[in-house]
Amino acid sequence: MFGWEFPPHIAGGLGTACKGIVEGLAHNGVETLFVMPSASGDEDQSCTTIINASDVATEEMSTSVDEFIDKVNYIKIDSGMVPYIDPSDYERVVEAEQYRHSEEYRLRFGNKYQFSGKYGANLLEEVARYATVAGTIAMQNKDRFDVIHAHDWLTYLAGITAKEVSGKPLVVHVHATSFDRGTDDMVDSRVFAIEKRGMEVADRVVTVSDLTRNIVINRYGIDPAKVITVHNAVDFSGRENLQIDRGVKDKVVTFLGRITFQKGPEYFIEAAAKVLKRTSNVRFVMAGSGDMMIKAIRQVARLGISDRFHFTGFLKGQEVRKMFALSDVYIMPSVSEPFGISPLEAMRSNVPSIISHQSGAAEVLKYALKVDFWDVDALADDIYALLQYPSLAEFATKQGYEEVNQLKWNGATAKLKDIYESIAK
Repeated sequence: MFGWEFPPHIAGGLGTACKGIVEGLAHNGVETLFVMPSASGDEDQSCTTIINASDVATEEMSTSVDEFIDKVNYIKIDSGMVPYIDPSDYERVVEAEQYRHSEEYRLRFGNKYQFSGKYGANLLEEVARYATVAGTIAMQNKDRFDVIHAHDWLTYLAGITAKEVSGKPLVVHVHATSFDRGTDDMVDSRVFAIEKRGMEVADRVVTVSDLTRNIVINRYGIDPAKVITVHNAVDFSGRENLQIDRGVKDKVVTFLGRITFQKGPEYFIEAAAKVLKRTSNVRFVMAGSGDMMIKAIRQVARLGISDRFHFTGFLKGQEVRKMFALSDVYIMPSVSEPFGISPLEAMRSNVPSIISHQSGAAEVLKYALKVDFWDVDALADDIYALLQYPSLAEFATKQGYEEVNQLKWNGATAKLKDIYESIAK
């Protein structure tokens, strides 16, 4: 199994889902070797064996390094490059950069590459390097696995390489697509090409919702017969009812997630302003970080609600559990959400939730309130209702908890095991 992150060091829901999946597979009698670019050493390995790609020296393979560079089409231009340059000079600069990167790869063959495991400026370069190391790992462990499982586009090249080297079947797991991360004109053609190639080469494509399945079939042209939906779940192990002194008597409404276009933070802020026109005994919290943080702060200031609005920055682990314990309502107003584990975690923590119809979680959550992401009036009405009518909040809390209690990883991974058995040779 190829992933990019694993708790406790995560940047979003992908690592959380991977942990739930390997634990559920272990319960169903499936052993996993979980490969990640950069392991910290403090990951829980009670249900899986973690292989740190940074510890593996690359070996020669049938696929050359130059092919990987060509697949990713990654060109890094130094920031010191002269800003005014004619087309012929630009072409020479590009060729020089390609040659330099090719030489860097060759120098590192037979050596270890220290991956950052982050989502930084060199992400595409790390994706390509990860694929070269994946081939070595597949050769070294060929007799230890029957199926290859790659999570999200970051690991698809690694999965493809492992399949080429080992001849074992490949499952790619689509947690999000390029069309979820932005509008059509924002789609990165390089990422799209990797996604499409991974889906085409895979023996099975697992999607986290029917919403995502339709995107895979219609936008990527993948055969519907090999695309299977397996909804995400929630981890109930270690659940605790934290008692937190919030320090204020006001109700707390929380947005917890990346502050990016996909997550719809601006709609949360607009709805907050509308609620505050009707009641003042409420505070709004935006927990997370992202490229829209500054824009969100300015929007809050422009609407004049800064004294009722709090930005916490990125939260993880125990901090997330404390935030849920502080919350009276949880909001996920995503513009496009393949699934969305956070409302399940909120409802598990006895927090009634409002989610957008444009989320995969809406397919399985009957007792979360649902609105269209753009309908800030409806969102404000639902927030106000949960805050002002205790019987409604109590009903949503009780029924929501019982509902998500049925959505466990053991059931989801039983479906994954069936998929593995259908393609294992």
